[in-house]
This record gives sequence, structure tokens and C-alpha cells, in this order.
Amino acid sequence: MAIYISGSLAFDRIMTFPGHFHDHILAENLRAINVSFMVDGMEERRGGCAGNIAYTLSLLGQKPIIIASAGKDFGSYAAHLQKAGLPLEGIRRIDDIYTAQGFITTDLNNNQITGFYPGAMGQPADYDFPHLDPEHDIAIVSPGNMQDMQRLPKFYKEHGVRYIYDPGQQLPVLSQKDLLEAIEGSFALISNDYEINMICKTTGLSPNELIGRTLWLVTTQGSKGATVHGADGTEMHIDPVPVDNVVDPTGAGDAHRSGILFGLANGLDLPRSARLGSVTASFTVEKMGTQEHTFTKEEFTARYQEAFGPLPKRIAALF
Repeated sequence: MAIYISGSLAFDRIMTFPGHFHDHILAENLRAINVSFMVDGMEERRGGCAGNIAYTLSLLGQKPIIIASAGKDFGSYAAHLQKAGLPLEGIRRIDDIYTAQGFITTDLNNNQITGFYPGAMGQPADYDFPHLDPEHDIAIVSPGNMQDMQRLPKFYKEHGVRYIYDPGQQLPVLSQKDLLEAIEGSFALISNDYEINMICKTTGLSPNELIGRTLWLVTTQGSKGATVHGADGTEMHIDPVPVDNVVDPTGAGDAHRSGILFGLANGLDLPRSARLGSVTASFTVEKMGTQEHTFTKEEFTARYQEAFGPLPKRIAALF
């Protein structure tokens, strides 16, 4: 059994500006902006949807295959993934360009100016799935290279592999045709509430009409948890798992997908898997960054039990 995770791999350069952008940007001169901000701190963090999802799955003892492209500066990130026990076989290395990078500057009001360089993400991963086992494998198509996001749903359907479709940040550039073809026949569609509205606007379908084209519709709602709707009539709200100190919500959605994939890969239905997702997301928000959190299986079990009661037997047997 394999878990395939396609999507982005990226470095985030996070900088802090000890002032306010509005003091340096003149509204009457917006057509001719030429400003420079002296920052007083910078951190480099590993990110990208595929990397984030795979990292949290590694904490649960899984070794998913990342399907993505990376560049000539990927060495330190690769070492990080290997240290987490993750295979690199699905990552295409491109030696003449850089890995995707985000440059994020935040001022004292938490306003942000971001520049994103797609780099290697502009090239498809071209993974050929040498060990595909359609009866047992599961996949997620998360935001990343457009060619991969168009090709992989078709590939998974042709080979009978269950897959989750998670278009996320690539929604503005996905066409109606892209979305309808990827959603149709998927095991699940996962997006936040704003993204679901974007999907409905682009496809011309209501949320209820999306259900049936996919077996499950999962709508994440940040600190309010998530809702799960099934083609079988299931309607459930999954509560968030409370934490004492929310430091950074970035990456919580990716961690939530990790919990869902973990449950599905080990025989749970989607509603019960979404509870695991609430738990994995709760660990992420306690740390700054998307791959900085850790937890033991004992800590995971305790947090699940406090929120939802005893672990499902299939999961408890793994722990």
C-alpha cells in the first residue's frame, strides 16, 4: 500500500519589517511605487503542500511518495525529508533552476507583501508509478504544477486509484474544464469554505451538485473545524481540537489532509479520518512554520481521546 502526494515543494523566506507599510507607500503615487524595506529578521522554512502533507504523515509512521519537482538548491530539504524517513523517488530534480520560493515580508500590523517564484514547480514531476497497487493505494492531488494537476486525476481514474482532489491556491488558474474533469470520479474534494465558493462559481455547480460527482465533500473552516458531506447522505461537523496557544495557523490545512489520508489508508471511513485530521492540525498551529511540529504516538493518542474518545481500533492497533 502506498500514499501518493503530488503538489508543491518550496522554501519560504519569512522577513519581518519593524514598521508599517502604509507609512512608506503613498496612496497618491501608487502608479509609480519605488520603496525599499529594511527588515530586521529573516527565517528560511521548508514548505509546499506536498512536503507539508508528507512530513506530518511521517510523524504517524507513514512513508508516502512525494510527486513534485525541485531545483538545484534542494539538498538541505532532501536531507530533511530523508531524516523524516521519507523516500525521494517521486521527486524530479532539475539542476539548472531553483526550487520554488516564497518571499514574505510582514509589518507590525501583520500586513504582508509576498513574492512567489515557481522555479522548478513549473516543470511536471513525470513520475511513472512503478509499484502501483490500485486496490490498496490512495493519492492526493494538491496544489502544484499545473500539468501534474491535470494529468494525475485522469491517471488515477484510468487505473482505479482512490484520490483526493485539493486544488487550493491554484484555483485562479484552473479552468471550468480542469475542475470538472478532476472532481468527476474523485474519492473526495477538499477545500476551505472560500475555495468551495470559488469552485462553485467556476463550475456553475452548487455544493450539493458537487456531491455525487465526488463521493465526499470536505469543507475546512479554520478554527471552526470542518464539515463532511457524503454522496450517501452523510452530513457531519467535525470539531476542531483546541490548543492552549495558537502560534501560526499556516499549514494547518495540509496537516489536516495528512490525518485524513492516514485514516483512509488504514481502513477508516472519511468522517472518522477527518477526526484524525483535526488532531494533526492542532499540533501544527502550535509552532511557527509548517514542518516544525512534532508529536509522539502517545501524545497523538491522548489528544484524540480528550477530543473524541477512544481511538478507532484500527488506529490503536498501529500505535
